Amino acid sequence: MDLILGHANYILLGALVFLAGFVDSIAGGGGLITIPAYLQFGLPVTRLLGTNKLSSCLGSSVAAFKFLKELEFGRAFLAVLVFFAASGAFLGAKAISLVPPEMIRYLLIITLPPVTFFILSRHRFGLSDHSGAFSGASLTKRGAAIAFLISVYDGMLGPGTGTFLAVALTRFCGYDLLKATALSKLLNLTSNLSALLTFLVLGMADLRLGLVMGAVGMGGNYLGSHMALKKGAGIIRPMLLVVSVSLLIKIIWDMVK
Repeated sequence: MDLILGHANYILLGALVFLAGFVDSIAGGGGLITIPAYLQFGLPVTRLLGTNKLSSCLGSSVAAFKFLKELEFGRAFLAVLVFFAASGAFLGAKAISLVPPEMIRYLLIITLPPVTFFILSRHRFGLSDHSGAFSGASLTKRGAAIAFLISVYDGMLGPGTGTFLAVALTRFCGYDLLKATALSKLLNLTSNLSALLTFLVLGMADLRLGLVMGAVGMGGNYLGSHMALKKGAGIIRPMLLVVSVSLLIKIIWDMVK
């Protein structure tokens, strides 16, 4: 009986990780599903974040590769954004000991409602690409600033990083949601890898579970990125709204419970 229940727990966890990969590849926010799932599975808190980073890095690498393979971006441009994302994540991880997590949560409560309202009120938000209105140098500066600032947040706390990146790249760089989502996958993967290396050095990850669930998450990310490329903003925009609202509800719930 215990063996059957054990297999059932693995199957349920795998299904949730697959779903998280699907959602995350489209709009970010996969951690909203995987972290509670790992906790329910019984994973010790000391290995929770490292295991989650390991599985999510494997999964998101598939989405990032598929998006960037289909959409064209200059290599020099991508290299600059990756550098600033890695730098921001490193500084964020360093700063977490200096800034109380509660303060970050309050900032999120202030930030998320306007972001959600902005997406709701702009019915054509992200449907067309206006990045051509900016020079290459301007796009690089704007993209680097967004990559750095949001990756600092990712290093400090993390939930909703992919969502914030996609919305900011659309709003301030003029990309449509498809291109913004593609870039957000690469940048989010960069900041996650930076955090993962730290967790691995500290031995704060269940390698076997993380690798198995990472393989499952790769399937979800592949399916989600394929659907996003096929449907474009038509599926990304509503998914962004769902993730934004879910993140806000979770933060408020964590603060009042």
